[in-house]
Amino acid sequence: MLKTAIPKFAATDIEKAINFYEQQLGFTTLFNYGDYAGLKRDAVEIHLWQCKDKYIAENTACRINVEGIETLYEEYKFAEIIHPNGTLATQSWGLKEFTILDLDGNAITFSEPVS
Repeated sequence: MLKTAIPKFAATDIEKAINFYEQQLGFTTLFNYGDYAGLKRDAVEIHLWQCKDKYIAENTACRINVEGIETLYEEYKFAEIIHPNGTLATQSWGLKEFTILDLDGNAITFSEPVS
């Protein structure tokens, strides 16, 4: 039985990435081993691994399903971290979604079914 997926994002500087996830995205650090860290917000966990190749991060993405997408969008819009091409929109596939980029270019799309 499958239960949970945890994305692992490349980070060129773990400490800066942790700070971004805490200060900008509202995550809390679960552990930090120097070259590998785990963070959590609500039921979502994300891991970061040290990687000097920024190209890897710039080609990595995940989707997080949420409740209350408008509130989350306003929070992240205020923090000025919305991807320029990822503003909140209702998609033809039945989801409202928006996208942010972290410091290393990892893309996170937040989505909620249209009711």
